[in-house]
Amino acid sequence: MKIIQAGELWLDYHRFNSQKNAGKSYEELLSRFSKDFGERSIESITTDEILEFLNEISEGKKQQTKRIKYAHLSAFFNFIRANINTDLRNPCDNPMMRKMFRVGPIVSWEIIEKDLIDEIIFTTVKPRNHLILELMARGGMRVGEVLKLRPMESTTGI
Repeated sequence: MKIIQAGELWLDYHRFNSQKNAGKSYEELLSRFSKDFGERSIESITTDEILEFLNEISEGKKQQTKRIKYAHLSAFFNFIRANINTDLRNPCDNPMMRKMFRVGPIVSWEIIEKDLIDEIIFTTVKPRNHLILELMARGGMRVGEVLKLRPMESTTGI
């Protein structure tokens, strides 16, 4: 089976079973992959060609983007193996490629101490800013949520 035929089957599957944005992401990657390898048979694609393709399309991108493109391409080959050709070996299933396209370490945010936050709130001069900081710190509200707050008129006459 050729890449372009298998790609159409995979995209049809995702049109009916995936979210709209996921389908767009798969379609974008597969259209580029089909442009480069569309007339070749699935079995003829090698790991080196996949690696070269992924490096070409993700050059200058963040590691997470590279990882997503690798995962999508690997999912495509897994779909083909599961539904069309059970003897197919996934060219993306390679320890070297998994290591190259893994996600980097998660960066932890530095948490400010409660005493410092209290000091900032109580040294704020303007009442509006004081109230905004108080709602954010004590109520767990985000800046956008606080700025959207509007006073309501009381219906009880108080």
